[in-house]
Amino acid sequence: MRWADEQPLSPDAAMTVSIVEMSPRDGLQNEEKVLSTEAKVELVSRAVRAGVRRVEVTSFVNPRRVPQMADADELMTALPRFDGVRYAGLVMNERGLDRALAAGVDEIDVVVVATDTFCTRNQGMTTAQACETAASLVAAARAAGVFTTVTIGASFGCPFEGEVPLGRLREVLRRVTDTGPDELALADTIGVAVPSGITERLALAREVAGPDLPLRLHLHDTRHTGVANAVAAVEAGVSTLDASIGGAGGCPFAPAATGNVATEDLVYLFGRMGVGTDLDLDETIAAAGWLEEQLETRLPSALLRAGGFPTA
Repeated sequence: MRWADEQPLSPDAAMTVSIVEMSPRDGLQNEEKVLSTEAKVELVSRAVRAGVRRVEVTSFVNPRRVPQMADADELMTALPRFDGVRYAGLVMNERGLDRALAAGVDEIDVVVVATDTFCTRNQGMTTAQACETAASLVAAARAAGVFTTVTIGASFGCPFEGEVPLGRLREVLRRVTDTGPDELALADTIGVAVPSGITERLALAREVAGPDLPLRLHLHDTRHTGVANAVAAVEAGVSTLDASIGGAGGCPFAPAATGNVATEDLVYLFGRMGVGTDLDLDETIAAAGWLEEQLETRLPSALLRAGGFPTA
């Protein structure tokens, strides 16, 4: 693993970037068309065939707030199990955790939004309250033997409060680290980050979290900085990135939020840089095309339009 003060990646850097596939959860939660459980199973299966080994498949939240995720329990039951593949579920409270554990998730993801305004709109509680909830959820999940990630939403900017000061992020990082997760993620929830901010805030996260807690980055491509931010993250030592097939996604509680950075765009990018992802580009592009047909809307993926290079 590389740290922020080391030299940038060279094209022949011998490393691998792990991609956590977000399309079944973040990719679908803001789409107008609600996919059937069968279609979601097919989406997950296509992602796994492409080489994905971690998939955030759903969120165990109130279906009245996020109707696209109303079939979370049924979906988990219907999903085929593959050797080496882990399924994650997003949880917000004890009820959601109980459902996720009963459904047999391999991982949980708990969100703490860095600003009070956004956190209240997203979760109905302040950031401090969300940190307390996260501590309880992490403890219960770990007691059940389930891997835990805490994601700090709006780490790079808030749609309601604007810039998130470094001092504020430092305090949230400290509280989140104290919850004892297996992994810590920073989320550019509304896609406002640029590479210099990625480097700066990941360095802060490493300083607060210490050298041993794995870091992960959740990127949205709202302003077309997602690919550049992914490179900055890897150069800063982060080897786990969230992405969504086709670039689908968005947050129902953030105005003008668009999709995650496209999985296939990252597979192409890192492949051309000599950095492995263990994902098959053609399979990933095919999955993006299939998802676009299912959603009946144009997805923002660049590789879905242009294809790889060189072409056969």
